[in-house]
Amino acid sequence: MENLHFETLAIRNQTAQTLQKEHSSPLYLTSSFTFDSAEEGAALFNGDAEGNLYSRFSNPNCDEFTNKLKVLENTEAGIATATGMAAVFVTFASLLKAGDHVVASSAIFGNSLNILKAILPNYGIEHTLVEVDDNNSWKQAIKPTTKLLFVETPSNPTLKLADLTFLGELSKANQLILVVDNCFATPYLQQPSNFGADIIVHSATKYIDGQGRVLGGAILGKQEYIDKCYEFIRRTGPSLSPFNAWVLSKSLETLALRMDRHCENAVQLYQFLETSEEVEKVIYPHSPNHPQYQLALKQMKKGGGLVGCELKGGKERGARFLNALKIHSLTANLGDSRSIVTHPASTTHSKLTEEEQLAVGITAGFIRFSVGLEHIDDLINDIKQALVVSK
Repeated sequence: MENLHFETLAIRNQTAQTLQKEHSSPLYLTSSFTFDSAEEGAALFNGDAEGNLYSRFSNPNCDEFTNKLKVLENTEAGIATATGMAAVFVTFASLLKAGDHVVASSAIFGNSLNILKAILPNYGIEHTLVEVDDNNSWKQAIKPTTKLLFVETPSNPTLKLADLTFLGELSKANQLILVVDNCFATPYLQQPSNFGADIIVHSATKYIDGQGRVLGGAILGKQEYIDKCYEFIRRTGPSLSPFNAWVLSKSLETLALRMDRHCENAVQLYQFLETSEEVEKVIYPHSPNHPQYQLALKQMKKGGGLVGCELKGGKERGARFLNALKIHSLTANLGDSRSIVTHPASTTHSKLTEEEQLAVGITAGFIRFSVGLEHIDDLINDIKQALVVSK
C-alpha cells in the first residue's frame, strides 16, 4: 500500500478477511487462541512460529490498530497499551535502568511529570526538566548518564512548541533516544519520526478515539525499542483490550476528516477571543501572534484543535465563566467531538505547586478549550454569554 494518501491508509489498512468475507474487521473477543497441535503450541511459545497465543500478548484487533497507526506515523513498529499513561510509563520502564538520566520538558501532562518525579526515582532514574522552547537548556542538561529525551509538542496546556529538528539532531549527536508525545497534534498534523524521533507515544483516548468512548494508548517507533516495550507489556499486562482496539482502529478512519473540522473551528474561536476585551491573551500555534508561529508552520500541517486563553479576573472569574457555559462540557478530557473547557490550575495540573504552574505558563485565569465539532457559531455564542454572565 505504497504512495497512498493518509486518508486512504487510515481506511484501507485492515486485517485480512476471514472465510466469512466481512467488509469491516470483526471483533476478536477471546482471551486465548488454540493450537492445531502440541508442536505448534511449543513453536509459538518458543518464538519459532508466528501466530496468536493470548490476548495479553497479541490480538488481531490490537494488531490492526497498531499496524495502521505505525503506517500513519511512518515508523517501523508499534504496540498498543491500555491507556495513554501506560504508553508513557511502559516507554520509560522498558528503555531505562537504574543510574540513567532523562531530560524532559517541564511543560508536559501532569501525570507524566508525576512519573518522572515520584515513581522513576524509586528505581534510581533521575531527570532534569527544561523549558520546552529553550534549545540551549536542552543541550546544557545532557549528562554522561543521560539516556532519553522526552517532550510533548504542542505542550500541555499552554501550547508551546519544541523544535523537533533541533531535538532530532541533538539526540543523534549524543546517541540518545528521543521520545515525543504526539497526542495533541496526531499523526495527521505532525509526524515526529520525520524530524528524528525514535519513539512516538499517544493517548489514543483523545483525538484518535475522538468521541470520548474508550481508553487506549500506543507506542510507535524503531523495531529495537518496540521489541523491548512488547516484552515489558507481555510480562506486566498493561495491554489494550480487543474491543477498545477495534473502536480505535475504526476511529482512525475518520481522523483526518475530524481534525480538519477541529482545526477550522479552533481558528475561528481564537480569532474571536482575540477581539474580546475580557481576554488578556490568546494562544494558538497557527496564529501569527504565537511566538513560535514560523516553527508551527514548519512542523504542523494545521494548528490543532486546542486553544488557550487567559481571562481577566483570575481564578474566581475563570470559575464563574466555566459555570456559566451552557454547551461546552466541563470534564477531564480533550479531543472529543464535544467541545470541552478546562481550568488546568485547579484540575489537570493541580498537583503542581503555584511556582511550578507559573514556570510552565499556567496562570490562575488560564483556560484551555478543546474545540469540538459543533457549529462554531453556537460555540462562540455560548462563550459570549458566559463572558457577560461571569463579569
